[in-house]
Amino acid sequence: MGTVALYWLGQMGLLIDTGNTRICVDYFASPLDGRQTPPPFQADKLTGIDMFIGTHDHIDHIDHEAWKIWAKNNPGAKFIFPRSHMDSVLADGISPSNAIGMNDGESYSSGDVTIHTIAASHEFLDRDESTGLYPYLQYIIEANGVRIHHAGDTVRYEGMLSKIRSFGSIDAQLLPINGRDAKRYRMDFIGNMTYQEAADLAGEVEPKIVIPGHWDMFDINGEDPSLFADYLDAKYGSKIKCIIPKVMEKIEIG
Repeated sequence: MGTVALYWLGQMGLLIDTGNTRICVDYFASPLDGRQTPPPFQADKLTGIDMFIGTHDHIDHIDHEAWKIWAKNNPGAKFIFPRSHMDSVLADGISPSNAIGMNDGESYSSGDVTIHTIAASHEFLDRDESTGLYPYLQYIIEANGVRIHHAGDTVRYEGMLSKIRSFGSIDAQLLPINGRDAKRYRMDFIGNMTYQEAADLAGEVEPKIVIPGHWDMFDINGEDPSLFADYLDAKYGSKIKCIIPKVMEKIEIG
């Protein structure tokens, strides 16, 4: 109790092992021209997973070709994702009973795990006015006495900090640091927090451990994680431990 193992999978991918439950978040497993970090294992080799979580419907977060494989190879797994993507997820062959569509401010529990949702602003805080659904989500994952904040792809928006704080102390936090600019926006790369903005969010949340993400996968849409670590240290000192992750290196929480 109180111990969870994390394994970074590149980009915003995270494998969480609670001892009783294995959770895979935002794993980008498919080959793609231009990707710099290869998948640590092929999609068809990933079995024994209890929950697959996707933050939004971009290939490096919800990898539909991989989800089709996982629906067959992990038949009992729950798939958790923004409800606005329900049709595309069901088209992957995931059974309706295993497709858990969620929206801002909701919770879902299974076994020793509870998932809470917070709307994400992937450069824009999009919301469908007719349905009230958000296409991008962040997750607070509570498991085995540990609380993890997976921010998905987001910039900071008014009220986001108070939503995160409402869940209590955060043990580990994975934040995107790749930023945003006009060049990338014109190329249809919508943006996230800069490394400074991400460090300031961590500084205010005060997790025990913070992990920078979304810096390694694509040359035009990356960042140097050491800049994040240096800025966090300069501004907030040693009260927050920063881990620049290596793919599949064990990070123990607790």
